[in-house]
Amino acid sequence: MRLYIGLVHYPVYNKNREKIASAITNFDLHDLSRLARTYGARRLFIITPLKNQHMLAERISAHWTNGYGAGYNVHRKEALETIDVIASIDDAVGAITEAEGERPLIITTDASRQPERGINYSKLREQLGTERTVLLIFGTAWGLHEDILNMSDFILDPIEGNTDYNHLSVRTAAGIILDRLAGRYE
Repeated sequence: MRLYIGLVHYPVYNKNREKIASAITNFDLHDLSRLARTYGARRLFIITPLKNQHMLAERISAHWTNGYGAGYNVHRKEALETIDVIASIDDAVGAITEAEGERPLIITTDASRQPERGINYSKLREQLGTERTVLLIFGTAWGLHEDILNMSDFILDPIEGNTDYNHLSVRTAAGIILDRLAGRYE
């Protein structure tokens, strides 16, 4: 399976549907890198053009991969080593293309159903089984900006519970999605 994950901090929406850059959180770095490592993703790209956010993410990662934390928690070190902090999705696509010798299939996530370019979990799981390189992109704040959705090859069907409430954290949504796509089942 050639799966890569991207966590986009720009461009995303705020609650007023304005285009913004969201802040990187310590929780996202720790939890998503652990998900990436558990489900076999080759890299976790933290995507933001903001230099101060790059410095923050790199400082947190360095503590757990090279600093005191590396010896304190070897499992955390192994997970955080999957992180690359980069400026844009184009940079992620370029890095993946160079590593894999092919452009990845770009799959974005969204909380609403997108029938014209939607893909369900079964079809995407099949793609992952064919060794097709996939970049699975998650958004922060109030979701990925339409510019990102428009550049994707497919938009993954949303997670739907048994109520109309649909405001999962990115960490929770990523966990559910990665288990559906890359989890082992008897």
